[in-house]
Amino acid sequence: MRPGECAGVTPLRIAILCHSTNPRGGVAHALDLAASLLELGHEPTVLAPDPRSAGFFRESACSTESVSARRYEGGVVEMVEARVADYLAYFDDPRRRRFDVFHAQDSISANALARLKQDRRIERFARTVHHVDRFEDARLEALQRRAIVAADAHFVVSAMWRSRLAAEYGVSPDVVGNGVDVGRFSPKEDGREAALRERLGLGAGPVVLAVGGVERRKNTRAILEAFRQIERIMPAARLVIAGGVSLLDHSDYHAEFARDIASSDLPVEAVILAGAVDDADMPALYRIADVLAFPSIAEGFGLAVLEAMASGLPVAVSHIPPFTEYLGDDDAAWCDPGSAGSIANALMAALSEPLRSRFAERGSKVAARHSWREVAARHLPVYERLTERVHA
Repeated sequence: MRPGECAGVTPLRIAILCHSTNPRGGVAHALDLAASLLELGHEPTVLAPDPRSAGFFRESACSTESVSARRYEGGVVEMVEARVADYLAYFDDPRRRRFDVFHAQDSISANALARLKQDRRIERFARTVHHVDRFEDARLEALQRRAIVAADAHFVVSAMWRSRLAAEYGVSPDVVGNGVDVGRFSPKEDGREAALRERLGLGAGPVVLAVGGVERRKNTRAILEAFRQIERIMPAARLVIAGGVSLLDHSDYHAEFARDIASSDLPVEAVILAGAVDDADMPALYRIADVLAFPSIAEGFGLAVLEAMASGLPVAVSHIPPFTEYLGDDDAAWCDPGSAGSIANALMAALSEPLRSRFAERGSKVAARHSWREVAARHLPVYERLTERVHA
């Protein structure tokens, strides 16, 4: 029996395509999904364009392939077209198309698969829609629509997006959810905490953590305004903003955020832009924080919420779907993402006893309900239907 193969299972060769090798939620989802599919006896490979030839941001038990990515000139449209072309060049070799299932995790890879399907190099493909963006550029909107409607099967991570896709695109996705590795993300320290605190320059705290970088969708400017209110009460407080490696252009929002900081009365050391944190350090980062600020205005699921909860970190989160789908009233400190005052109140609630301990306890129970193995198993009936159609 081959590694990962389960008795009685006919292995499916599954290509899971991503837009990037960087630490983004959809890429993390793909790697964890593939690792669990491997445990279930299948043969997944995660692929992504890799301009720096650096490989994926973290190692995985599953097979991975870095797709050679060419240089391009221009904006987001040109970047998308270049990455689609990279995929097409990679799959030009028929030996690289010997998969039973092709599964795109984003618009870039789905457009590549749509082109391969159009050219009859593959027959069908599946698509996970983590969320849908709104673009002013009509070309990007058209590419995004094609990446959805051209797929033969659809997955989403929340019921909210199932309803949205049904209403706006006329498709019927399967809800597969998200998972978290509770062995890796846990309250138990691994020895990285002290060095990470020193590297980030954290003092007595409390530490407010925001994950996802400086983006409009992440509501970072409102997080900053809420933190200003916290810092007035707790002068030693620190705001750590981690992540932000995105293929989209957020420069205008970055400039607005920079102006907000410059015009504020916050000490220079109070706001720490940590950027992309090494994947090995992420569990420790959650553990050295005191609260996760996650007042997003739009999310597919919010994987960082599960990771924080599994790590024993209380969460302040927007009282909107999809969070209201998998979190109960007493699981987190809820806020109105449109109100910095509401966000600040939620952060204070999560920082204060007895709510802090209560949220930490509830969070571990929430995390325990989200298994990657179950997420992987929810994909299999759709994979099998696609395979049956291909071989019919």
